[in-house]
Amino acid sequence: MFDLVIHSGLVALPGQEPALLDIAVSDGRIAAILEPGTAVEAAAHIDASGKFVMPGALDVHVHLGHGADISYPRAASDARSETSAAASGGVTTIVPFILSAQEHSTIFDEIRSVTEAGSHIDFGYHLIISTEEQLAQVPRYIADYGIPSFKIFMNNRGGEGKRLGLPDIDDAFLFRLAQACAENGAVLCPHPENIEVVHFLRQQVMAKDPEGLNGLTSWNESRPPFVEADAIQRAARLCQAAGAPIYVVHTSSGEALDAAIAARQHGVSITIETCPHYLTHDVTWERGTVGKINPPLREPSDREALWAGIASGAIDTVASDHVHRTIAGKEGGIWKASPGCPGLETLLPVMLTEGHHRRGISLERVVALLCENPARAMGLWGRKGALAPGFDADIVLVDLDAEYRLETSDILSDAGYSIYEGMPFKGRVTNTLVRGVEVYRDGAMIADTAGHGRYLRRNLQS
Repeated sequence: MFDLVIHSGLVALPGQEPALLDIAVSDGRIAAILEPGTAVEAAAHIDASGKFVMPGALDVHVHLGHGADISYPRAASDARSETSAAASGGVTTIVPFILSAQEHSTIFDEIRSVTEAGSHIDFGYHLIISTEEQLAQVPRYIADYGIPSFKIFMNNRGGEGKRLGLPDIDDAFLFRLAQACAENGAVLCPHPENIEVVHFLRQQVMAKDPEGLNGLTSWNESRPPFVEADAIQRAARLCQAAGAPIYVVHTSSGEALDAAIAARQHGVSITIETCPHYLTHDVTWERGTVGKINPPLREPSDREALWAGIASGAIDTVASDHVHRTIAGKEGGIWKASPGCPGLETLLPVMLTEGHHRRGISLERVVALLCENPARAMGLWGRKGALAPGFDADIVLVDLDAEYRLETSDILSDAGYSIYEGMPFKGRVTNTLVRGVEVYRDGAMIADTAGHGRYLRRNLQS
């Protein structure tokens, strides 16, 4: 007898068009994919008639923090609120970053414990590498913690890292990290910016617009696409020379995308990520400073170039770059406001609304971008990212025809706001299951599932 059978949904199977099927679950994993109406015994049943049934999305670019600090969670409530937001939007796995100048092994066990205590969904972690002590421990982080992905802030030069409590680094540090990744089976995830040029441009733009009255346009001009593209091509060459794969985070512009594609054409092992806000918003957005993000929101032409990359297959993954600081962080004008926005609960709805319904992106492509490709890129394939026997029963039911607007009262993230407030959506998550346990149903979290989430060791070589 199975623990659960989900009946008669339009099921997304890897490499196939969605088809009417049943899914059987036992011991938290998918036990069988069955023809609809197959007579089986099960302890529980979910009727998925009229629903699209897909794997839970993996958001592999997330910042968890505490209050205004986005370094890492400090209390179980930090994970509880943000994973509630995730589950409500069909995300069943997150991979946040740990940002610290401390050697990570001194804090990792506490961070893992705090996250597990509050999380409704499964999670891994990336480590941000910024110090010599951290760099020396890369082999240990991979072997002991199952963390094979490391971020580096290429913009931490000239004192830029001070606001994050991090020291300056240089390209030699990046290259040495790439060598450590190559030697130990890991991937490098650089934040790409030529910060020396940014410092010069910022002075020029601020001289023209000292009060920041031009808002998002000035922010974009102070960190334009070419400084992103330059850093991507530089990081890609260094990673190729070291023999390491590279995962390019938050690609925001057509120029940056072109640089990443060119690197791929030159043989670099590169995965390209973009974010929903670059696909939906640009410098003309009327709420201005609320949309301050780094990299900045770009021109409408950049938004269209990214959609072309989605359609062509050039872009591999879409992730939220979720930051859950409150709206208070946006005060003080464009030059003083904090960068970033929440996005966990709108990741899948945006791709269904703007991608599938508006632009004709196939459901199979949406599943590849949000489920299959991030699972492969981050060492979780075989466990996450697909509806197939043996995979975790991370399953999301979607009413593809449901239309609604996101209201402030709907927001579960403790950020308390969204850049998508008031936006019409088509395609609503109705049920979210993590390892066969329903954590979200019909617009509400199931309260006693806080703490159900488990830490995921990852391996890029499996």
